[in-house]
Amino acid sequence: MNEPSTQPAVTSSRPVRKRYPDWGFFLLLGLIGGSYVLLVVVMLAADLFYTEPSYFFESLSRPEIKYAVKLTLVSCTIAAILSLWVATPLGYLLSRFRFPGRWLVDTLIDIPVVLPPLVLGLSLLILFHIEIGGWQLERWLRDDVGIPVTYRIPAVILAQFSVAAAFAIRTMRVTFDQINPRAEDVARTLGCSRSQAFLQIALPQSSRGMMAAFTIAWARSLGEFGPILVFAGATRMRTEVLSTTVFLELSIGNLEASVAISLVMVAMAMLVLIVLRMLGTEMRS
Repeated sequence: MNEPSTQPAVTSSRPVRKRYPDWGFFLLLGLIGGSYVLLVVVMLAADLFYTEPSYFFESLSRPEIKYAVKLTLVSCTIAAILSLWVATPLGYLLSRFRFPGRWLVDTLIDIPVVLPPLVLGLSLLILFHIEIGGWQLERWLRDDVGIPVTYRIPAVILAQFSVAAAFAIRTMRVTFDQINPRAEDVARTLGCSRSQAFLQIALPQSSRGMMAAFTIAWARSLGEFGPILVFAGATRMRTEVLSTTVFLELSIGNLEASVAISLVMVAMAMLVLIVLRMLGTEMRS
C-alpha cells in the first residue's frame, strides 16, 4: 500500500492580477472609434443646417440640376449593369481555376482602384486619341461607327465603368468562393458540361452576390468624379452628373447649391448602403 506523500503542495508564486471591469474597455473602444462616427455625423449635420429647405428645393428645380440627376441615374445604372456583366464570368474564373497569368490578371484588376482618378481619366483620354499608323480610336468610332465617345455621354459611362467594375469583380469572386463547388462537380459527373453546371448550379446560387455587386458598382459610379472630369468634361446639359455639378457650382461660388446637391448624393448613397446591408444580412443567414 502506497504511503501518502509528505511533500508540500506546490503553489504558484505568481501574483493574482487584478480584474478590471469590462465597461472601461468598451468605453475606451467607443471613444476611439466613435470619434470618426461623430465626425461623419457632424459633417452631415453641418450640411443640413447650412442650406434652407426652400433653397434646397429651388436648386433641385433648376433644369440643369434635373438633367444632372437624370443622367446620373441612367449612367450609374448602365455602368453597374456592364460591371456585373464583366464581373460574373471573371469572378468565377478567378475563384474556381488556377491558370497561367492568374496573378497578373488579379493585379491588373486592382489598378483602377489604386490609381489616382485623374490618372485613370487621362489614360482613357489618351487611349481614344492616340494615333497609331494614322488610325485613331475616337475618329474611327465617330466617323465609321457613328458613336462619338470623348466628351459625350458614353465617356461618362465608360469612366464610371472603368472603376466600378473592379469592385464588382471582387464582390463576385468572394461570392463564388463562398459557394461549395461540390454541387457543380456532381452535376458534371451526371453528364452536365462545364457551362451547364455554371448556368444551372453556380449562377442561381450567386444571385444575392450579383445583387450586391450591382449595388456596389452603382454606388461607386455615383461618387466618380476625376475620370469623368478629364475624359467626359463637365458641360452643362450634356455630360453633367451630380458629382460634376458640385464642382461646377463651387467654381462659380454658389456654395448653397453645391451643398444641396451634396445632400442629394448623400441620400442616394445612404439608400444604396442600406440595400447593401440588407443583402449582406440575407447572404449570411
